[in-house]
Amino acid sequence: MSVTLVGVIGILVLLILLAMGMNIGLTMLIVGFTGFAYIVGIQAAMGLLKTVPFTNAANYALTVIPLFVLMGQFAFHSGMSEGLYNSAHKWLGRLPGGLACATLGACSAFAAICGSTAATAATMGTVALPEMKRHGYDTGLSTGSIAAGGTLGILIPPSTGFILYGIIAEQSIGRLFAAGVFPGLVLAAFYILTVVIRVKRNPGLAPFTERFSLIEKIQSLKGVLGVLFLFVFVMGGMFSGLFTANEAAGAGACVAFILMAVSKKLTWKRFSMALEDTILTTSMIFLILIGAYIFGYFLTVTKIPVTLASFVESLNVSRYVVLLFIIIIYTILGCIMDSLAMVMLTVPIFLPIIVGLGFDPVWFGVVAIMVMEQGLITPPVGLNVYIIAGVAKGVPLPVIFKGVAPFILAILSAIVVMIIFPQIALFLPNLLYN
Repeated sequence: MSVTLVGVIGILVLLILLAMGMNIGLTMLIVGFTGFAYIVGIQAAMGLLKTVPFTNAANYALTVIPLFVLMGQFAFHSGMSEGLYNSAHKWLGRLPGGLACATLGACSAFAAICGSTAATAATMGTVALPEMKRHGYDTGLSTGSIAAGGTLGILIPPSTGFILYGIIAEQSIGRLFAAGVFPGLVLAAFYILTVVIRVKRNPGLAPFTERFSLIEKIQSLKGVLGVLFLFVFVMGGMFSGLFTANEAAGAGACVAFILMAVSKKLTWKRFSMALEDTILTTSMIFLILIGAYIFGYFLTVTKIPVTLASFVESLNVSRYVVLLFIIIIYTILGCIMDSLAMVMLTVPIFLPIIVGLGFDPVWFGVVAIMVMEQGLITPPVGLNVYIIAGVAKGVPLPVIFKGVAPFILAILSAIVVMIIFPQIALFLPNLLYN
């Protein structure tokens, strides 16, 4: 049996186990170890098990993950979301579907200090759902807008998705963070436009609109000062060269803790919950990371990435046809896999193809993350939909999936815009890092 055939069988087994609900990190670790042992030998495979977990867990570069997660947890428990939502409501409330638009605006701002889709969706769901329900908003529109808004957590920096992509693809995390800013704003605008169009076509979806004076709007900005300061401090320090990514994460966690104390939300319960959630999230990410590295060694010895890259380069088709094919694969995988797991699994396979075709790897990271955002709201996995279902108790899953469907079209439209105008993603990193 050829090593390439062994690799194909390994990938199929991996997908089957994932479809059965097995943990993604353990699945990649087991399949990678077994396949590597079959091709190279059991002793070499045992050597991987002995060295890879410690080497990666002890890697200083990876401290950026728990520190940014901790920063997001402190921001989450500091109650910043209420101020963000209030300010967004004041500025966007006059639009058709104003409360849903405000929710999406607040999700964008909260994503800028959180970096987690789950935390963004859960936080804004807790804040916004009662308000939209009280004002007679359609359940599908309200739950769908929050589930979609939560996806911005892995696109607007700081983003765990970009961190993992940068590590696997060996790209600058700072450049990736810079590349995610404008695409994140574009996608947020597409989301808001989706709400406006839906409500204009069917005003019964959101019967409540409210206008506020300029003074009220300006006064509401007090609620975003903490978020704005934290974002500018962390991202500005990193983009200016004052901080490395690791230092920015540590400084950001420290500032978020101070803001939590200043806002009088610092209690032992909230502090311990932030630490516990950070440990759980970090452990999950590191397990995926270790499994992905072992699976990556297996893919390397099967020569599948090199074979695929050579095959694609030999095809007499436009490079955009190949890109479309990769996006379709990501879309399908997004229906059955977690977004972070997709980064770890697919980047070693697709990145050589992308680079060989002449695409910028930083730009591809943005496009890949945007496609993965789609997987967060598509059935049957749709992590954000399940999170909102937990917050909006009693709302059936089909109602939420139906409500979120128009936002999938918004994501696809934003991806098309990024492909046509790649400078939207590349302008800021080229400006700051060249």
